Amino acid sequence: MKRDTRRLVLLAILLAVSIVLNIVERLVLMGFTGLPMVRLGLANVVVLILLYVHSPKDAFLVLILRILVVGFLAPGSTIITFLLSLSGGLAAFLAMYALKTTGRFTIVSVSVAGAFFHAVGQILMAMFILATEEVIFILPIFLALSVPTGILTGLIAKKSVETIKEKLRAYSHDE
Repeated sequence: MKRDTRRLVLLAILLAVSIVLNIVERLVLMGFTGLPMVRLGLANVVVLILLYVHSPKDAFLVLILRILVVGFLAPGSTIITFLLSLSGGLAAFLAMYALKTTGRFTIVSVSVAGAFFHAVGQILMAMFILATEEVIFILPIFLALSVPTGILTGLIAKKSVETIKEKLRAYSHDE
């Protein structure tokens, strides 16, 4: 029972962190770029951490809950932004999970793949919603941006995972 409570508390805290990162990033970058869809993806650091420290199930749960909560709470959210976020998040998660399970890729490369497929998922959904293929022309820009943003979030996640694993080892020795 104690372990389940700890897990739920950890997931709740990480969910809150990812929500705050997403909303703050949305507001800050919107001010700089004027484009609501261009972001660094810092909330995905939490998903990567959970994928590497906890379980894919926990990572997926936090991802879906974050998308739902932000969809309801974030300023300027609409059903369209929700669907774009959901499609991008699902595509990113599937790509990250697939690459991580092979054991052949670093957390940074898994992050880049997540950013890459997030862009692909969003563009495919935009094509569906708008019923036009012309949206595909912004995909190269999104893909070009996904590499540096994926590297950045991957490096943050890598450092975070190393720190968390170190703290967990120290904690387990103290008990």
